[in-house]
Amino acid sequence: MARARHGAIRVGIGGWNYAPWHETFYPPGLSKARELEHVGQQLTATEVNATFYRMQKPETFAKWRDLVPAHFRFAVKGSRYCTNRKNLAEAGESVAKFAAQGLVELGEKLGPINWQLAATKRFDPDEIAAFLALLPAEQDGVPLRHAIEARHDSFADPAFHALAQEAGVAVVVADSDDYPAFAEATGPFVYARLQRCRSDEATGYPEGEVQSWSSTARGWAGEGREVFAFFIAGAKEKAPSAAQALIGALGEDAVRPSAC
Repeated sequence: MARARHGAIRVGIGGWNYAPWHETFYPPGLSKARELEHVGQQLTATEVNATFYRMQKPETFAKWRDLVPAHFRFAVKGSRYCTNRKNLAEAGESVAKFAAQGLVELGEKLGPINWQLAATKRFDPDEIAAFLALLPAEQDGVPLRHAIEARHDSFADPAFHALAQEAGVAVVVADSDDYPAFAEATGPFVYARLQRCRSDEATGYPEGEVQSWSSTARGWAGEGREVFAFFIAGAKEKAPSAAQALIGALGEDAVRPSAC
């Protein structure tokens, strides 16, 4: 039997425009225009939150694409106009508009789309099945990958994971004090959002937890799945240090950052 291909492991943060990072991560005097370039030199992915709030222009995605190395990936948050609604089954027009805004300009640097549900959204099998069916497999010839981030306890239901797996959609793995963990990884790739950075830890997460997540990520990748791990929320000023610590702990099992 052929051995499963080892999946790539990419580690990053949320965005790149965060003023406190000029004290903890960016070199002194770095301009805002070069923040993304620096992230691309030090890490291997970022989750774009701006797409949750508003549409972006195709030329904006193209500019982002050209500022980072070939191995870097952009995960993008799905629009709130798609996910913050009473009935997700009615989001078809908004989902199509989101996919057509110019994401394809990222090309091979486009990572997964994270459809983050409202914390008040309860699990309804028919509604979720209908929503997952709306997510396009491609846009203008560029493959699209999807993850769904449920944040209500009612999604702790095997039926939810079964629906996502059948649709080829990853259920976001969350490490959070505020939302359910949903630690079972489903889908052809893994999308983890690590939200417990502490201000009193030099690397955000204690060394033991960094090693634990490193082992977990290796396990996922060993199953042949690509892994995206983002340090988000908590003591956000520590997120880049946490990401660098995890890349270091993964060693050669991680996609390695390199200069543009």
